[in-house]
Amino acid sequence: MADATVLVTTAVSTVDEVSRAQALALRYRCEFVDLKNFRIQHELFRSVPVDMMFRYNFVPLEQVEDGLTIAVSDPSRLMMLDEISGLLGQRLITRVATLSQITDLLKKTEQSQRVLDEATEGLTFDVISAEENADESISIEKLTSEEDISPIIRLVDTTIFTALERRASDIHLETYDDSLLVKYRIDGVLQSAMAPIAREHHTTILSRIKIMSELDIAERRVPQDGRFRVRYKGRLIDFRVSIMPTVHGENAVLRVLDKESMSEKFHKLTLDVVGFGEEDLRRFRRYIREPYGMVLVTGPTGSGKTTTLYAALNEIKSDEDKIITIEDPVEYQIRGITQIPVNEKKGLTFARGLRSILRHDPDKILVGEIRDQETAQIAINSALTGHLVFTTVHANNVVDVLGRFLNMGVEAYNFVSALNCILAQRLVRTNCEYCSRGVRYDDEFLRNSGLNPAEWREYEFREGAGCIECAGTGFRGRTAIHELLELTDAIREVILEKKPTSEVRRLAQQGGMKFLRESALDRVARGLTTLKETNKVTFVEAFR
Repeated sequence: MADATVLVTTAVSTVDEVSRAQALALRYRCEFVDLKNFRIQHELFRSVPVDMMFRYNFVPLEQVEDGLTIAVSDPSRLMMLDEISGLLGQRLITRVATLSQITDLLKKTEQSQRVLDEATEGLTFDVISAEENADESISIEKLTSEEDISPIIRLVDTTIFTALERRASDIHLETYDDSLLVKYRIDGVLQSAMAPIAREHHTTILSRIKIMSELDIAERRVPQDGRFRVRYKGRLIDFRVSIMPTVHGENAVLRVLDKESMSEKFHKLTLDVVGFGEEDLRRFRRYIREPYGMVLVTGPTGSGKTTTLYAALNEIKSDEDKIITIEDPVEYQIRGITQIPVNEKKGLTFARGLRSILRHDPDKILVGEIRDQETAQIAINSALTGHLVFTTVHANNVVDVLGRFLNMGVEAYNFVSALNCILAQRLVRTNCEYCSRGVRYDDEFLRNSGLNPAEWREYEFREGAGCIECAGTGFRGRTAIHELLELTDAIREVILEKKPTSEVRRLAQQGGMKFLRESALDRVARGLTTLKETNKVTFVEAFR
């Protein structure tokens, strides 16, 4: 009851704030703007000093020929507007917005830019103590309050903090001849994190990351891999670090492994939330409940294969079955499942681990990836001797998987006998729910996308305009697209007769299989993603 009261109060106060802002706009003959669906111009934001925007509580909206359009909450403060105009050296065109929207926009678009700017100014080659605690708390309060903290430590910590705030999966540090670029991978796409950093600071920044990861700071000629951990909002987050030498110096990639958060999600994870089409979901569920055989998932790195397999295991696990996995590495821990990490240095390979697993009397096995003939052969034999085996392999589509296994030297008869189904998967970015709007495309674009203009000309597609919530990208989150190949008797015979893969595709299509492109277009038709995104992820079949 109390929660409901708070929600109602919040809604009323929001309405009151909007009404006050509209009244002020009317009184001072200014235009009222709703910043909720405002499309961010990142270059314009970077051109205005961040501390000035925070000090005067305004945001730049648009650069026009005769001045700069800004949004303020109180247009009656003429002295303040004159001061801003003088500092920026240009005429202002004033719009009115609510104070809470202006504040939210500043926080979300430039979360820690003030700290980053301070950190990149006057960087010195300080000797950094090796006693820095890598397992320390990280928060905006800590980053902004400690005056004596080294600028280089502040920069690295703030970069990590901002990455976590923006839901980044990786942090990339790329070194060039004149600068160091920092980028975040968000929803599978790289985005610039800040302005380029002067090239001379790159060694110090990489040294700080190496110290946090307990790597050798003197070694700059060979790749190094390490890990470190931070505490963020009460939970521990691991970072997997890879350092790689390049012609201009070392590059670094930090992979974010939010195990505690993901373990909670994976605990409740089911195939319903992975993004399956209704028919594919029904068929895939049938195969993961078979008593034995092999369920094979294929796709490029980062396409959600592991998530799909964990979702499948979550649905079928029970106290009556023993489930053992071997992975490289074990990124997310699931209760009720025995998980084994691969350790190549100590000799624990997929093949050796898989042989040991079979002596532990498992009912179901997950092999993280099949990379060689030995692992493939053991996995197939396991599937033929009464185990249900889940595994992944790198291939472009379900038909290419067949060629991969045959090229590994696997006996075709054993392979097709063991196989229950092959699932190919990709991830596409989904439209931001806050700024998604209807759009129409011209005939040329539809034709280039493989669609019949006569059928799709009047169709209203959905696209995100870009807003606060999605940082101006128009996308927020990702969903999966699939193609599922069922190993029918006819398809098994075609494979054994070594007929062309085009024959396999033809038979699969006749059996009702939807290919990746069709699955992607289904998501477009449902307004979940854009046609441009599907063209980027899947091959376009030209319209004739």
